Amino acid sequence: MGCDGGTIPKRHELVKGPKKVEKVDKNAELAAKWKYCALSQEKLRRPIVACDLGRLYNKDAVIEYLLDKTAERPNAEAVVHIRGMKDIKELNLTDNPEWEGERRNTKGDRYEDIHCGMFICPVVGLEMNGKHRFCYLQTCGCVFSERALKEVKTEICHKCGDPFKDEDIVVLNGTKEEVEKLREKMEERRVKAKTKKSKKSKAAETASTPSEAKEPEGAQPPLVDVAGSSSQQNGGESSQSAVAGPSGSSSSSKGTKLSATKRSVQLMEEKSEVFKSIFTSHSSAKRTKDQTSNWVTHTPYHF
Repeated sequence: MGCDGGTIPKRHELVKGPKKVEKVDKNAELAAKWKYCALSQEKLRRPIVACDLGRLYNKDAVIEYLLDKTAERPNAEAVVHIRGMKDIKELNLTDNPEWEGERRNTKGDRYEDIHCGMFICPVVGLEMNGKHRFCYLQTCGCVFSERALKEVKTEICHKCGDPFKDEDIVVLNGTKEEVEKLREKMEERRVKAKTKKSKKSKAAETASTPSEAKEPEGAQPPLVDVAGSSSQQNGGESSQSAVAGPSGSSSSSKGTKLSATKRSVQLMEEKSEVFKSIFTSHSSAKRTKDQTSNWVTHTPYHF
């Protein structure tokens, strides 16, 4: 039994089987991670930044995201953990002298090597193209290959000389397991930072609010001595003020000191009423409510 034209169809042409699973090209996947921004999917260009999870971004794209988080973006999930500029670090990369960029193949008639990376390791010289594992330091942002950090073990950065610890090393574009470990470390650091801020704020509040001494009940009003200076009595004890004489006086040789006991002026019998009326504790200074005048305000309409 044939079709028009005498052709005989086969079974695979008439019966449709299950679709084959499309496999992702490894070279294309590596190029997407190491040559393109994880947020905007544009080619990486300086300045390049990295987050705590080891993903690469263009700094301009991250700033645009932080300024307007409501805008719809295709890869917004890659930057959900970024809250501000403190959560990213600008990378100190080393250029690859063999990489010519897009100028080499402007006409499209030359072979373009996909595995040629824009940056290399300054210690070993490996290209940062995805075939080799690379790390960056959170202290200074310098980027090295993992082989360089293992072979040349040191606590000082090979490029800038800043000290660092093993906790400051972050793997770039790591596996899912490594990303989960980095996420746990990131959450621990944020929790520690919150506790430190809370402790500092509490210490600042305690320092800003001075301890106010409570006055005991039944405290006596300030008393005035003969010279007119005010003082308070503490528990009925009389405080004595030493009156120092001139340097050449005979009182210094004898060691005698004159002391004046402080008491209320109104209780001094030797003082006259005119002298006592100078102070506010005199009976003449006290007025009743009928004697006090009301507060008068003047408006521009008054004049």
